[in-house]
Amino acid sequence: MRKKVIAGNWKMNMLPDAAIRFIDELTPLVKDTQNEVVLCVPYTDLFYALLSAQNTNIKIGAQNMHWEESGAYTGEVSGQMLKTIGVEYVIIGHSERRQYFAETDETVNKKLKAAFKYGLKPIVCVGETLEQREEGKAKEIVTMQIEKDLEGLTEEQVSNTIIAYEPIWAIGTGKTATSEDANEMTKTIREKISNIYGQNIANGVIIQYGGSVKSSNAKELFSMSDIDGGLVGGASLKSDEFAKIVNYN
Repeated sequence: MRKKVIAGNWKMNMLPDAAIRFIDELTPLVKDTQNEVVLCVPYTDLFYALLSAQNTNIKIGAQNMHWEESGAYTGEVSGQMLKTIGVEYVIIGHSERRQYFAETDETVNKKLKAAFKYGLKPIVCVGETLEQREEGKAKEIVTMQIEKDLEGLTEEQVSNTIIAYEPIWAIGTGKTATSEDANEMTKTIREKISNIYGQNIANGVIIQYGGSVKSSNAKELFSMSDIDGGLVGGASLKSDEFAKIVNYN
């Protein structure tokens, strides 16, 4: 039985004082959940979030990392730096990183390998644009991303990779893929992993859905056969709303 992992992606929001307050508010609301709770916060909030989340069931993640350990990469943060301060999770290849910062499947693959090198748990994002979906290429695009992003990973590493299916047209737009459409794509992803790594590995991989997830649609989405929780954007910025998503069941 796969566990549900519900991760909030704060993106470029929340100053440290607000982050501390948010975690203090969220902690009692989610303390009894059986689901994994993760907050992926901006770099400037990481230290404060880690302190605030001590002795709680809330895990802290970063939103990006570089694949090199150190070097002349102004403005970047390495996996080793994240691990040293106690970060557990890291988002890799979010569509906004791909769209605005020229990330490719090649760089996503490098970052995935670096995440495992430093003992971080990666949440790797895949998804199609509205144009690609309307052209009937959604499955082709997403399975190609899976193949390229996971290239060269061991079975154990794939088993410990969380995949977030995020249709780009549903991120921050208020539009949500129907639960059936979302589940069909997560099944397709699982089948692709099965083709490469075998059915046992595929059965255990956690695949989230992301894209305008909120408390009103969380239960329907997360109750589908192949959706193992969510990567939540805007709705993760309000503690009461995010708690309702975590406690959907």
